[in-house]
Amino acid sequence: MRPNDIPVPLATLMVATCNVLNLANPGRMFYDNQDPYTQAEFDRKLTWLGDRFRTLNADVLAVQEVWDDAALKGAIGRSGLRYDFVAVPGAENNGAVHGGGAQGTPRVGIATRLKVDALQSFAEFPPGFEVDVPGLGRHLRFERPPLVVTLHMKHGQTLNVLTAHLKSKRPKFLQDAQGHPLEDRSDPKVMALASLRSLIMRGAEAMALRCLVIDLLHRTSVPLVVLGDFNDTPDSVTTQLICATNEIAYDRGARDVALFNAYELQGDAALKKDVAYSHIHQGSPSVLDQILVSEEFLHNGRNSIGDVRRVDYFNDHLHEGRDRSRSDHGFVRALLRLRMQADARQDTAAAGGVPPDRPQPHSPAPQATTAASSAAAPGPSMPPPPFDPVTKP
Repeated sequence: MRPNDIPVPLATLMVATCNVLNLANPGRMFYDNQDPYTQAEFDRKLTWLGDRFRTLNADVLAVQEVWDDAALKGAIGRSGLRYDFVAVPGAENNGAVHGGGAQGTPRVGIATRLKVDALQSFAEFPPGFEVDVPGLGRHLRFERPPLVVTLHMKHGQTLNVLTAHLKSKRPKFLQDAQGHPLEDRSDPKVMALASLRSLIMRGAEAMALRCLVIDLLHRTSVPLVVLGDFNDTPDSVTTQLICATNEIAYDRGARDVALFNAYELQGDAALKKDVAYSHIHQGSPSVLDQILVSEEFLHNGRNSIGDVRRVDYFNDHLHEGRDRSRSDHGFVRALLRLRMQADARQDTAAAGGVPPDRPQPHSPAPQATTAASSAAAPGPSMPPPPFDPVTKP
C-alpha cells in the first residue's frame, strides 16, 4: 500500500481452469482410435467432475476438452453448484443428449455465476499472421478456438476472461483424408519433423493469442484474466510470447499489454508449496495449465485495482493411475481481488460490512433435476461491444 492510499474494500473473485479430458456423451465417437464411453464410464466421469467442481467452488470455471455441452452441464448438475451461464461454442447439443456436439476436436467453454455482457469465440488468426507448416501448408486458424467473455461483477466491476487450449506437443504426422498415415512414423527423422510441425502450430497459436491479448488490453483499464491449457510451461517461449513480460525490462510502458503469472503474484500470506504442477509426463511433473493476469492485478502497481491473493493446484488424482473417467491434468484455481466501485462501497458501508462476492455452494439439486435444467439457457453470443474503456495514463 502506498503511504497516502486509503484502504478500500476489495471484492473477491475465484477463477479456475480445468482440462476435463475428452468430456463426451456416452455412446458417441470422439476419436477414431478411442472407444465411446459406456453409460457406466460416463456416470463415473460426471460424478468425479461434479465432486471436483464443488471443491473448486469457482465463480468462473474455464474448461477445455469438451465434446458435448450437455455432458458439461450434467457434471455441473452433479456438483450441487449453480452456474447461470454455461457455454461451449462449437459443442452445443441443443438440448439433445444424442447428436450435435464438437466434431474433429474438442472445444473450450465457460461456466460462471457472474453476469455475462458478451461472448465471442475466435477461430481465425488475424489477417497477415498466417504461418507455413512443413508438409501442411498455411496454418491460419486455431485448432480449438479460444473464447473471450466479458463479465460484470455484482459490485460493478467489469473484466474480460479468455480461455484457451493450445496445440499439444504430440507429433503432427501427415495423413490422408481417411486418417491413413502418409509417412513412416517409426523413422526418427520423420518424428523430428512431425514434432517441429506441432511446435510451429503451437507457436503460431500463441502469436495469434498474443494479438488478441493486445487488442483486449491496449490503453484500457479493463482487467484481463487468461487461463487454460497452454501445453507448455510458464518459462517456455510460447508462454512468454503470450505474456511479453520480459519486455517490461526495456520498456515500462509494456506493462499496458503484458500478462503476469498469477502464481508469482500471490500475496505474502499465501503458502507457496512445492506442488505447483498440473501434468505428469513420463514421471516428470510440469505446469501446463496456467492462470495469467493483466497489470491491474499487480499489487501496488501504477494501474493496480486489485491483487492475486492465492493460487492452488488440485493434482492429487494424477498419482492415482490413468483412468479416462478422471482427468490427466490437475486443476488450477486463483483467488483474485478487485477494488469495489465507489457506489458499491457506499452500499456496503451502509450495510455494515463487506459481503463476499462469491456465494457459497447451493444445496445439491433434487434427484428429479435433469442435467439440462441445471444449467441456464444459452447467454449472449454476439461479438463483444466496444469496451468504452478508461484510458490508462
